[in-house]
Amino acid sequence: MNLYEEINITAKKYESYTAEHLSKLIRIKSLSGREENVVLEIKSMMEKAGFDDVLIDGLGNVIGRIGNGKRIVAIDGHVDTVDVGNIDNWDFDPLSGEIKDGFVQGRGSVDQKGGVAAFITAGRIIKELGLCEDLTVYFTGSIMEEDCDGLCWKYILEEEGLKPECVIVTEPTNLRILRGQRGRMEMRVKFHGVSSHGSAPERGVNAIYMASRVALEIEKLNTVLKDDPFLGKGTITVTEIKSETPSLCAVSDFAQIHIDRRLTHGEDERVALDQINEIIKSKSEKAEVETLYFEETTFTGKKYGMRKYYPTWVVDDQHEIIKKGVAVYKELFNAQPLIDKWIFSTNGIAINGLHNIPVIGFGPGDETYAHAPNEKVPVDHLVRASAFYAAYFANY
Repeated sequence: MNLYEEINITAKKYESYTAEHLSKLIRIKSLSGREENVVLEIKSMMEKAGFDDVLIDGLGNVIGRIGNGKRIVAIDGHVDTVDVGNIDNWDFDPLSGEIKDGFVQGRGSVDQKGGVAAFITAGRIIKELGLCEDLTVYFTGSIMEEDCDGLCWKYILEEEGLKPECVIVTEPTNLRILRGQRGRMEMRVKFHGVSSHGSAPERGVNAIYMASRVALEIEKLNTVLKDDPFLGKGTITVTEIKSETPSLCAVSDFAQIHIDRRLTHGEDERVALDQINEIIKSKSEKAEVETLYFEETTFTGKKYGMRKYYPTWVVDDQHEIIKKGVAVYKELFNAQPLIDKWIFSTNGIAINGLHNIPVIGFGPGDETYAHAPNEKVPVDHLVRASAFYAAYFANY
């Protein structure tokens, strides 16, 4: 029996262990900023699995360690989830964690407590089989990703000083190997008009009309943004408009719009801001555009923030970490993996986008269930993911 066969057999042996761990995590509601109970549970699971060390950092991320090697690698899964939405759209209790018909059901099963449950099992496999003796592997259960992707890893890298040479991100990939994503940013444009009585609107400058003219030009901009053969097209959309007026019988003297901008390869914050400024200039509007800033206090009492600019990132398909993932996949599953990208944003924006640390994506679950009703993950995906993580680090 070779190493890959042994890892597969051990992962299968722990099938119920992994599924039951995930079921328990789903039953602990953990919206962004309110992850304390699930973090404590994951810490306990890591300790019982035999991790060499487990701690909760100043922000609230739970970090387990296995090994003491000079080379440092990591694997990440965020532990917060979005809320369940309209309960009438669910065919089962979204917080039940029920294991049924080969699936673990409930909110967070795919996005993305499934990845966390699988990497806890991978840690147990690594310890049981005596793998990774020359590595230090960190397992991070990160917080607040849903509210501000990358914030948790910005803290880990810049405040905790953890600097791995590569990271596996366990967001759902449907067991594909992913190597990039479009970036994104959130912008706000503020318009300053002049109020007048509603009976004489010509005396004023209506900020709502100002915002509307710019919004319609933004709609046109969406059709001409840059495209990329791998990541796809950049996009832009206005997602909110607000206004202020002295009275509902008066012309509005202030308005603002919120913009969601998705950035493909070759686009960045400066490009996106300049495009909006050009529209403002062409319409001769009195307005200014800004990148928004996120700052919140976590359950530890730590206040932390970052600009809501999340850079595009891509790892070359010939990069060693991708080639290694392909080789491990072939050995484990006797098949050729699909190589692709995420359509949504992940913690990779900080790990690779801000800090240029190579990222490979591999996670259980179909991403179409993320943020959707009837979220569920195949138990088989959990088994395969735990085997992949253990084998990847064993052969690093």
